[in-house]
Amino acid sequence: MFKDKTLLITGGTGSFGNAVLKRFLNTDIKEIRIFSRDEKKQDDMRKLYKNDKIKFYIGDVRDIASVKNAMHGVDYIFHAAALKQVPSCEFFPLEAVKTNVIGTDNVLTAAIEYGVKKVICLSTDKAAYPINAMGISKAMMEKVLIAKSRTVSPDRTVICGTRYGNVMASRGSVIPLFVEQIKSGQPITVTNPKMTRFLMSLDEAVELVIFAFQHAKSGDIMVQKSPASTIGDLAQAIKELFDADNEIKIIGTRHGEKLYETLLTKEEYLHAEDLGNYFRVPADNRDLNYDKYFVEGDVKLSTEIEYNSNNTEILNVEQIKEKLLKLDYIKKELEKWHAAKEAAVTKLS
Repeated sequence: MFKDKTLLITGGTGSFGNAVLKRFLNTDIKEIRIFSRDEKKQDDMRKLYKNDKIKFYIGDVRDIASVKNAMHGVDYIFHAAALKQVPSCEFFPLEAVKTNVIGTDNVLTAAIEYGVKKVICLSTDKAAYPINAMGISKAMMEKVLIAKSRTVSPDRTVICGTRYGNVMASRGSVIPLFVEQIKSGQPITVTNPKMTRFLMSLDEAVELVIFAFQHAKSGDIMVQKSPASTIGDLAQAIKELFDADNEIKIIGTRHGEKLYETLLTKEEYLHAEDLGNYFRVPADNRDLNYDKYFVEGDVKLSTEIEYNSNNTEILNVEQIKEKLLKLDYIKKELEKWHAAKEAAVTKLS
């Protein structure tokens, strides 16, 4: 599917962009374009990968001219550029709108203009029943991609989305925070131990996007079924893996946080297609003449449950540890941790 194709990744210097590079670099893809604002991270990636298949474009999704500059000859797009931190979006909601909503519209407008074959927009569980600025902006992003998909023939450009929960050990997430707190001897700060979150690896996030590439129709949002855990059990699992004795300190819920997250609303669950490990949520492609659907169609009101981090499979501490030990980040940190402890013992003796 990707043979001799050019892939553009917006926000490509982030955790997801790096995971995609590792997945695709050794395939027969022709070119991967990394589009982002951060020249330092681009330079770090350039030195790390040293691969002529990777091309770097400085730009901002808020600026459609810079987006178009990277769009010539592109076959596919992974749109990952976003403001993702819940508290910072709460304090600067218009910045979230500029990047997550207007930025997405810019990417899609340019993609249609340049005849890009398929665009996958990355969304989040926080977009379902959103209560915070980040989730609201991502919900609007989903509405933009669905609306845009109606304006263009799928023979020209297919526009679809993926929605997933917390990506474990991604930049700015809670797992690296807990590890750093353990290493520096600080208390492990837990907002609410009963709070539940979906757990998904970066590799699984990439596989979801690839699955969407293979199976999604224009306007679809693809959702991967994921297990979850409580934040309290996640902290305990990391503490046990590192054989640490740090105190677990409850600090209270931050701005805009939910007790649990939703991947599929009741309304979506009603017409979602179950694909085994995934759900496909098709776009609502009715027009504005609603009465004909009421008179002629099958009227349904949702009595379904939603799919959230409280009613999915909840992992216990041992199962969380097993999942964490599959992460390269945790493996590397444990190696460094044990090496440091051994060096300290040798120094004392």
